[in-house]
Amino acid sequence: MPIWCEIISQDRVVFEGEADIVILPGSEGEMGILPNHAPLLSTLNYGVMKVRRHGKEQFFTVAGGIVEVRPDRVVVLTDAAENIEEIDVQRAEEAKRRAEEYLKAGPPPDTDEYLAMEAALRRSNLRLEAARKYRGPSMPSYRREGS
Repeated sequence: MPIWCEIISQDRVVFEGEADIVILPGSEGEMGILPNHAPLLSTLNYGVMKVRRHGKEQFFTVAGGIVEVRPDRVVVLTDAAENIEEIDVQRAEEAKRRAEEYLKAGPPPDTDEYLAMEAALRRSNLRLEAARKYRGPSMPSYRREGS
């Protein structure tokens, strides 16, 4: 019996489907969720989330957030999430470069703009690292329509 999994970012449902196991980057370490898991509410770190079904794995980046686990369902609410197969490496590298430049010449630390750029840099680094690790260096970058 599988467990239902949903990954929801601020702007869209990133994934919805059945899973045999869901592996999450919890704030206290990696955690695996199987069907009939005890109820749980936890915070998430930036990292890679894995959803396995019938021996096939899908990987997603998650930019922190929270997870609610019930015996039959896992719901991830995050600021940003993306299927690793959809990461546009060129776009992530450009975002990283812009954030690094802004942070060098930007406003003083602890301002909202500075903190937003730090978060953007962190997301870009996560996306690039995940794409290299899980897609390999020969995988082409993916560009969505309108991106």
